[in-house]
Amino acid sequence: MSIETYTVKGMTCGGCVRHVEKALKATPGVSAVTVDLASASATVEGDASFEILVAQVAEAGYEMSRKA
Repeated sequence: MSIETYTVKGMTCGGCVRHVEKALKATPGVSAVTVDLASASATVEGDASFEILVAQVAEAGYEMSRKA
């Protein structure tokens, strides 16, 4: 099980944070999620693939990428 932090674009409020959290938590293989509006990031613990996580976040209306 790994812990990765990603950049999330498009979040502007607490509601956005909740949408991203909900999308990531619903992903099979994800055991924990922390989303931070101030740093525009999501920290994900689990074994879900990056591609699946990106697709879940995109479906929720946001864009996620690997942290630079």
